[in-house]
Amino acid sequence: MKQKLDLDSWNRKEHFLFFKQMEEPFFGIVTTINCTKAYHKAKELGVSFFTYYLHKTLMASNAIESFRYRIIDDEVYLFDQIDASSTILREDNTFGFSLIKYDPDLHVFAENLAKEIERVKQTQGLFTRSFSENLIHFSTLPWVSVTGVSHARSFTWPDSCPKISFDKLLDDDGIKTMSMSIHVHHGLMDGVHLGQFVNYFQEIMDAD
Repeated sequence: MKQKLDLDSWNRKEHFLFFKQMEEPFFGIVTTINCTKAYHKAKELGVSFFTYYLHKTLMASNAIESFRYRIIDDEVYLFDQIDASSTILREDNTFGFSLIKYDPDLHVFAENLAKEIERVKQTQGLFTRSFSENLIHFSTLPWVSVTGVSHARSFTWPDSCPKISFDKLLDDDGIKTMSMSIHVHHGLMDGVHLGQFVNYFQEIMDAD
């Protein structure tokens, strides 16, 4: 479900109109996330760490309203729920795009994720099902430590979905960290909103 914003009453109307006309309206950052508590919490709950931090990413995406905005036919819509399209690696080293439904219950989400991973691994090619705009484009680079990220994008494709990536989990004397890359459409949000997202994500990663 989604609802269209009244642009004339939106306090970011001028910002939206300014940035949406740009060839590259996305901006992004790379920041370091402390994953120490989250890593041990995942083990305690019996889920993979990937499952755990993807669930927290979607929890934060659904909590911060600007991450639920999407541009459709030059109008801004607010979605009720945001899901994930994550790249899933196959045994032949190709990947396919997945559709992972968000659920507030971690264990229900883990079941959804496991089924979708298995489904994608049995397919070929990139696009293995239909997609909507209410997505976070999600990827991981667990083989390397990353300090900067760029994305392949077509400037003619009307894309407004946030793109979030994580890198290799590092351990420094028991302190576990990962880099988190976030690229978002500047017509839909500014640095303050991105900051709200990162701070809330770190908060829920640190939760007991």
